[in-house]
Amino acid sequence: MAYSGKVEYAEERKLRERNTRLYRLAHWPIWIWVFFLAPGPLVFSLFAHGFGRGNFIWLMVVLLGTGVAALYGQLPGAEPKPYILRFDEDKPNPLYRRVCYTFAWSAALTFALLNLAGVTIAVATGTWYMQQIYQYAYFPLSAAILLLGAAGRLPRVGRSTRGEGTERRYFYGTVWAAVVAQALLMAVWKTLPAARWASVVKLAVYVVALAVMAVLAYRGKLLRTRPILPGESMVAD
Repeated sequence: MAYSGKVEYAEERKLRERNTRLYRLAHWPIWIWVFFLAPGPLVFSLFAHGFGRGNFIWLMVVLLGTGVAALYGQLPGAEPKPYILRFDEDKPNPLYRRVCYTFAWSAALTFALLNLAGVTIAVATGTWYMQQIYQYAYFPLSAAILLLGAAGRLPRVGRSTRGEGTERRYFYGTVWAAVVAQALLMAVWKTLPAARWASVVKLAVYVVALAVMAVLAYRGKLLRTRPILPGESMVAD
């Protein structure tokens, strides 16, 4: 089926020769959040019991690591100048981009899938097993995604940047869906009681939110989810 959503043309995009300090600084918190989410059970403890000593220590490690990487231009968006200027150019994809986007995929997919599993099990059994799910399933699932990234099997983490014009939309579409759906799930989880009917509502809200955001992303209605068609130079973040 031919794509019928909104598109962008590379020649119509403003070419940015250098990234401003503010632009580079604005990307740092994104990667702080991505790597802060890496130890899933620790993050689950944060939402379940509050900010603890382990969360603080890990946050300091992430701040230091990402801060040094950003200072040396080794985080996507924090480079002194854009790395990708032509979306269809067969250009080597730097290791730091591959690592960062692999961990970003893990952050987006693991939490979204495990939360979906937890709410589904709560509806089916009437019991919440979220802590057990994160304790036993998080690292195997995250490891599988990281291995796919290491093998270059995920969008934006391949050895070449040739597919950037379309791969970026898969990445940002996933981020939009995961973030919005989980924010809504958190809202209803905090608002509704731990009853069986409430679990059904939570599951419905979560699934509908995922589906709606996926459709909007597919049609290019969300920021950075439109495919970029061939043309002249472009800038990709």
